[in-house]
Amino acid sequence: MASRKTFLSVLAMAFLVQIGMAVDYPVGGPAGGWDTNTDLNTWAASNDFKPGDSVTFKYPTFHDVVEVTKADYDTCSGSNPLGSYTGGSTTIQLTKPGKRYFICSTPGHCAAGMKLEVDVATTSATTAPAPVAAAPKHPKYKSIAPSLVPEAAPTTPSIDSELPIVSTPTPSPTPLSGAAGSARWAQVALGLCLGMFLILTV
Repeated sequence: MASRKTFLSVLAMAFLVQIGMAVDYPVGGPAGGWDTNTDLNTWAASNDFKPGDSVTFKYPTFHDVVEVTKADYDTCSGSNPLGSYTGGSTTIQLTKPGKRYFICSTPGHCAAGMKLEVDVATTSATTAPAPVAAAPKHPKYKSIAPSLVPEAAPTTPSIDSELPIVSTPTPSPTPLSGAAGSARWAQVALGLCLGMFLILTV
């Protein structure tokens, strides 16, 4: 019985972490939208879409969102839609890797730039920050850990040559940046908290 509870708890936690990793991207970003004024493909190229994420289109009711094939995307044709949405707000789940294509089928809008290609990445792994080498604890020993800072050129010996060499490592770059990265980590933390709560209550 205890192993069944443990299994269910681990399964629930994994599910919650996956949900917590998903990000909803408002199309066009905070300064743009689903319109002819926003450079939608530059916006899409600046984001890292992963399976489980979603894109949300906000638009006036005289626009629509039509999912099409690559050929129909290239020719701005909405005559054979894979999906068609109206109503001013549409959220599309990105369930699997690959490219998806969206246009506005209102005459002239696609040709004026209301078309979006979303490229969903094949993996959802994020890069962990590089470890930081610690300063040596004993003056006679020098750390053999790789340094994040290039070593200085040798200098002439002085009275300070017996002191240990200590360098200040530069911080590694943050793997995810911007609002999407912050939202992703906040959702991961929420998922982990909910998972721990389930484990403790089961």
